[in-house]
Amino acid sequence: MTFLILILFATTAFAQSDSPTGGTNNIAIQGGVGLGSVIAVVASWSRNESILWAILHGILGWLYVIYFAVTRQQN
Repeated sequence: MTFLILILFATTAFAQSDSPTGGTNNIAIQGGVGLGSVIAVVASWSRNESILWAILHGILGWLYVIYFAVTRQQN
C-alpha cells in the first residue's frame, strides 16, 4: 500500500510543472500513455499473462492498480 501512495505522489509531482504564466501544465496527460496505464499493464501481465487482460487493465489504469494493490497476496 505504501508503494501505491508513493506512485500517486510521484505522478502528481512529475506531471505538473510551472509555466511562464504562473499556472501548471499536465505534461504526463499530453504524452499519451499515462503512468497508471503502464503500471496496470505490467501488474496485469504478471498476474494473468494474457494480452487481452493487459489491454483491458491498461484502459482502466489507476483503478486496476488500486485493485491489484488491495487484492494481491503477500509472500
